[in-house]
Formats: sequence, C-alpha cells, structure tokens
Amino acid sequence: MIKFDDCFDGFSFEGVPDVRIIVFQGYPVMAMMRLSTSASDGKANLHQGAVGVGIDIATGKAVRAVQFDRPVTLHPDTGKELATLAVPHWKRLLTLASSAYEMTGLGYMGTDMVLDREEGPMVLELNARPGLAIQIANGCGLLPRLQHIESLGEPNPFEYPSPEERVEYAAKMFGHASGNSE
Repeated sequence: MIKFDDCFDGFSFEGVPDVRIIVFQGYPVMAMMRLSTSASDGKANLHQGAVGVGIDIATGKAVRAVQFDRPVTLHPDTGKELATLAVPHWKRLLTLASSAYEMTGLGYMGTDMVLDREEGPMVLELNARPGLAIQIANGCGLLPRLQHIESLGEPNPFEYPSPEERVEYAAKMFGHASGNSE
C-alpha cells in the first residue's frame, strides 16, 4: 500500500529505509535512518547488520554512520556516501513523531516512519521500548537530552507546548550546530 519514495535510492539494499525518532515527553530528542544491507537480508534491523545513520535533529542531515557498531562512510553494498544523506520533509517527520505523544500518552517512545512518494511521511509503528543503538549511530548518549527535557518540569496538559513548538525547541537545543548535541 505504501509507495516508497525514491529519494533514498542507493542508500539501502533491497529494503525500505526508515526513520526512527526517539520522543521523550513529546520532544524529539534523537533520530537515525536505518538502511538495509545484504548482511541484514534486506531488513532495517541494526543488530542484523543494517546501517544506522545518525541524523541531526535540527537539519535532517547525516552526522555519522555505523554498521555492527563500527563507523562506516559508504553503504557496504551500493557504495553510496552516507554523509550525503539528507531526509526530506524533516520538520513534518519531527512534528508527526512529536504529536504521537498526545495520541499515545507514552512518555518515552520510538517512532518508525517512512516516506511515501505521494503522501509524504507515514508512521509504520510506535515502540514503547525502542532499542538504544540510536546512541551509537549518533555518537552521543540519550541521557543528557532526557535529563534536559525533565528539567523543564512536569508536563501540564493545559499549558504544554504544541508539537511544532516542541520540534523547534528540540532543534535549537539538540541540533549539532547548537553546540548542545550531547
């Protein structure tokens, strides 16, 4: 049913690349692309050998890539330079992920999404217990970001920032250009 966007041609092998965004108390705090490989049998699971590309929360651009927890610069099957990866519709993806907080009430979740060439960003699934390999793909830990969001205080449903406001805040605080990426 999904018509996968070809904007990621060469970044994945025989599978569909997806975007995982970790959302904490409604704020997108870390993101990565998961790219299938021959080693992962066309699946996007990092523990099976897919490539994880850390994505800058502010820009949607690649910051580093890993396969089997080791840095890589090229896709092992296609030879595509991973540093050139840039996710289109980035703010829409972040806003969609952030809005899952209101839909689910989950304080911590992983949102897995794909890009449909006609519909744009689409949610595949929401994970209540996403894996932590996203930290390896990004080269930094989640804990400082989670602690920062906690320091903002307990969420008040009547005065809580909108998903768009949370996305802007996260981009400012956790984007690589901000200097606050850790």
